[in-house]
Amino acid sequence: MKKVLNYLPLHFIVLLIVGILAQFYLNLWDFGFINLFVLLGSIAILVFIIPQKIIRTFLAFFLFFFMGISAVFFNNDTNYKNYYQHAIKEDTSVIFKIEKILKPSLYHDKYEAIVLQVDSSKTKGKILLNISKDSILNSLKVDELLFAKPDFRAINEPSNPHQFEYKFYLAKQGIHQQVFLEQEDFKSLGLDQFSLIGMAAKFRNQVQESLKKYNFKVDELAVINALLLGQRQDISKDLIEDYSKAGAIHILAVSGLHVGIILLILSSLLKPLERLKNGRVLKITLIVLLLWMFAFVAGLSASVVRAVAMFTFLAIGLSFKRKNVILFSLITSMFFLLLFNPMFLFDVGFQLSYLAVFGIIWIQPKLYKIYKPRFKLDDKIWQLFTVSMAAQLGVLPLSLYYFHQFPGLFLLSNLLIIPFLGAILIGGIVIIMLALVGLLPQTLASIYGFVISLMNNFVNWISKQEQFLFTDISLSFLMMLATYLVIIFGVYFLIKKSPKKLIYFLVSLLIIQSVFLFENHQKNTKNELIVFHKSRNSIMANRAGANLLVHHDLDSLAIGNTNAMVSYQVGENVKSTYSREFPNILKFKNQPILIVDSLGVYNIQNLKNPIVILRNSPKINLERLIKTLQPAQIIADGNNYKSYVNSWKETSRKQKTPFHSTEQNGAYILK
Repeated sequence: MKKVLNYLPLHFIVLLIVGILAQFYLNLWDFGFINLFVLLGSIAILVFIIPQKIIRTFLAFFLFFFMGISAVFFNNDTNYKNYYQHAIKEDTSVIFKIEKILKPSLYHDKYEAIVLQVDSSKTKGKILLNISKDSILNSLKVDELLFAKPDFRAINEPSNPHQFEYKFYLAKQGIHQQVFLEQEDFKSLGLDQFSLIGMAAKFRNQVQESLKKYNFKVDELAVINALLLGQRQDISKDLIEDYSKAGAIHILAVSGLHVGIILLILSSLLKPLERLKNGRVLKITLIVLLLWMFAFVAGLSASVVRAVAMFTFLAIGLSFKRKNVILFSLITSMFFLLLFNPMFLFDVGFQLSYLAVFGIIWIQPKLYKIYKPRFKLDDKIWQLFTVSMAAQLGVLPLSLYYFHQFPGLFLLSNLLIIPFLGAILIGGIVIIMLALVGLLPQTLASIYGFVISLMNNFVNWISKQEQFLFTDISLSFLMMLATYLVIIFGVYFLIKKSPKKLIYFLVSLLIIQSVFLFENHQKNTKNELIVFHKSRNSIMANRAGANLLVHHDLDSLAIGNTNAMVSYQVGENVKSTYSREFPNILKFKNQPILIVDSLGVYNIQNLKNPIVILRNSPKINLERLIKTLQPAQIIADGNNYKSYVNSWKETSRKQKTPFHSTEQNGAYILK
């Protein structure tokens, strides 16, 4: 462990990550490319010419910190003069290039597109492209060029607190605007010139068309596409939910698990090459080549390229057969990946992959020593068990932080699926190759389809054991970090018991207790009134500490499952009670609040400067209401006609009264 902690790239990667975070969240550098090059060059020169070791060390740390800053700055398209937003005018003509096909929504096919040209200016920058489903017969292809005169729109903020921030997620992908188009709004200009990603997409389409000839069931074909081609768009919502509840969702995404299994299989198959002169070099060369061929088949998506790059470093490291070289290879791969694309740092898949592999490398050997199997079969089972446990320990806190659930039967699903996953992957590759050349027997295709269905049915059965699925788990960012401290120092103490390591472990326990007490205090002293946004419905909640009283007009069984309520309850770790009655008037911290519904009653004696909440589209003269009550704030929730809301907004502007529409501005929170 000391060798790992003293490994220089580990120090460099920590500083690189700090630089990435600092630039992304604080935008520390905004002084242009030339100045940044001069700064980096100056620090690099000083590192080599200054003789004092301490000063050189600090300068090297600063160098890698600014490398993190520069990586974010260079990857941010908005910093370039030819960024498309700088060229947009009224009635602008634009040429888009489809870069990636995304999972469609209910009403739109979605694509990631590059803005190649605005009028006559060559540009760069990415947008989210939405094409109405009922307006196009065939899906667009990767590398397809489109001509349009679009209206660029902002990405919507989340409507309610603690909901998924899609805008922030897309910003990390370099996407800041979106475009909505109908069939008549654009013209296809055909395919752009050759690109590797376009070629991979074309090959993937050929594979999909070939497989469709062999009578696979819908779910079978969808899983094959996900397992081998990295395409999850066709997987039904129910099937994804089954895999998620069973703790096997990682099986459906081409990731480090799949690439790692393929690496192990290739290492075993090509082991005889080591007997030849320079056979080890030949073996590693073939493995790396075959891994990147798999990445090409899987469409060269970011997650696949990332996984293959990581395991390329690991494959090279394995060939040296030295202590800690695998861990060194993993750290080095992370360093170069983040240097190439710093936005990988914010990708959940990237975080989970590295934590899982770190867990396996560091924790699994220690767990394996606990029990010494006597037979080969129980040795393999014990190995698989300890690998699953080590990976789960590596990802558990982060998984709870992001997904708020823990599948209790994850061990069962992984123990019974992963041993056969290698055969399923290799079998799938053989199926694809035979299908492409038209030599796949229907019997073989049916057998493979049966195996996939068997896996789907098993996962479905696991997911139905809901008593073992723990949901709505609230874990804050601080608590997640504290939990990792306990895991790290706990394992560190178990590896080599000593008083010093015991003290570290006890301190980590003290930290997690302190975080718990702090957050509990914050929760119990927080009071707020929230008017949630829910289209065609009204939801208002009054929070007093850990208790939330929710007034609503939904079905009594439906309210607890609404996204707005689940997100808030999990995010704030509070308990709710529900009421289908709305009070006409209430007070929050001495601030009177008047709720005006469809009856339109507001003329209440001795009521001055209230906050007015409008719901159920009341037919009122808002100007008269403002003059009568002189409200401090007017709020219109999602249960009002849009025409009414727009009219009220204009009236409030003229009367200089603050107006808040939950549809346009999101939930209203009074603290």
